[in-house]
Amino acid sequence: MLLKHATARLTESELAHLGSGEVGYIRKMRSEEVSRCFPEAPDIDPALDLWALFGADGTPILLTDNRSSTFFKAAEDDLKTVSLH
Repeated sequence: MLLKHATARLTESELAHLGSGEVGYIRKMRSEEVSRCFPEAPDIDPALDLWALFGADGTPILLTDNRSSTFFKAAEDDLKTVSLH
C-alpha cells in the first residue's frame, strides 16, 4: 500500500495569522531594538535587560524589565507562550 503525503498549503496571510489570539512569544530585547517594535517607548538604558511579549503575528503587546510580567500578561490574555532565543 502506498501512502502519499498530503501537502498543506497556506497563503501568506493565513500563515501570518496562524496562532493569532492563542499563541504569544516572549523574547529578550536589546535597548536599540525597542524603538522598532515599541516606537512610543522612551529612551532606555542600554544596560537594562528587557523582555517583550508579542502576539503570534508579531504584534507587540508588552515591554518590561521583568520577565515574569510577560508570562502574567500572556496568561491574562489567554495566550500560550513560547520563548525565542
